[in-house]
Amino acid sequence: MPVLLDAVKQFRSGLSTAFHSIYLNGSVARRDAVWGKSDVNFTIVVKHKLQSNEASALNAITWRLTNHYPHVRNVTTKVVVLDDVLGLAGIFEWGVWLKHCSVCLNGDDLSSRFGHFEISWDIARTLNGDIKTQLSEYRHKIMKTKVTENYLDYCEHIGKKMIWSAYCLVLHRKQQWELDINKGADVFLEYFPEHLMDIERAFILASRTQVPKKAAIFLMDQFGGWLVEEFDKTNRRIG
Repeated sequence: MPVLLDAVKQFRSGLSTAFHSIYLNGSVARRDAVWGKSDVNFTIVVKHKLQSNEASALNAITWRLTNHYPHVRNVTTKVVVLDDVLGLAGIFEWGVWLKHCSVCLNGDDLSSRFGHFEISWDIARTLNGDIKTQLSEYRHKIMKTKVTENYLDYCEHIGKKMIWSAYCLVLHRKQQWELDINKGADVFLEYFPEHLMDIERAFILASRTQVPKKAAIFLMDQFGGWLVEEFDKTNRRIG
């Protein structure tokens, strides 16, 4: 709670007139965070695109919070402009995100603008984003980095991304919201039990266990490539 109260105070002050509202996401919002191991994830809605000084203030606040609270591994922020949240084009992304994946901490709670969403392929596809591009970007990052901590960060991110993508692939079939990565993996394995080993290996990456680069790349190419193909096939079938 001290972290959240401090974060709200600092972000409101630092972003000044740009600030609209702030939301809590991730394991802290789900109340299953692990002391000393979990990140604190925020979504901040702003009234306009941040100016350079406002973006600098945001980065400085995030850095201060991360370093001031040693039991918090990292503080992350996702920033979105108010018009993008309320626009029709962003309804499946931001409407679902704020309604089902967020807790409003301060400001005008935009989740009240949306009713409960009926799970669909459009929602699953939009929430997941472009897995193909992320796999390509993180493959490049992993290949190039020589810093162990950065390597573990990249592996953790892409490991979690593959697991969440696997869940999003079957979300419309299961019709079941899951915000816990372990439960999401279980849902996926109900439909694709033959990929148990791939999921277990993705969890190894997500746990920041150091594995050889060639092992991480192999999983991204094989399992990640399969996920990309399945998303494409499902998209062609459903539209």
